[in-house]
Amino acid sequence: MAPDSDTEPDIEEILEYDTVAVVGCSSTPGKAAHDVPAYLQDHGYDVIPVNPYADEVLGREAVDSLSDVEAEIDVVCIFRPSEEVAEIVDEALERDDVAVVWTQQGIRDDEAAARAEADGRAVVQDRCMKVEHRRRVA
Repeated sequence: MAPDSDTEPDIEEILEYDTVAVVGCSSTPGKAAHDVPAYLQDHGYDVIPVNPYADEVLGREAVDSLSDVEAEIDVVCIFRPSEEVAEIVDEALERDDVAVVWTQQGIRDDEAAARAEADGRAVVQDRCMKVEHRRRVA
């Protein structure tokens, strides 16, 4: 397995970033892909929903892909199946602004994570950003 950048100080540092692009952000309340980004938004994060099947999520215009995000992105938070992570990571690596790739609980791709880390990006896999925020910050 590829090493994760998920030691206590690293996650605390990551949680200090402001802008989170959520790939797979859902417009359906009750789904983790909706409730976690809503929590992050409620706690001051600038959440950018990335969902090609939605026009608006959490009161914001949803974009089709990371390449459609005009704002600077600090963290790419992934709510898509593990088999889709590699393509999302490749898209994130095309951007100079992405500092962190975070896959939510139950989602991981060690090869994609290794590519991101080799490119100087921090990687957190198979962890819930909401849970980690509550544990350390809230």
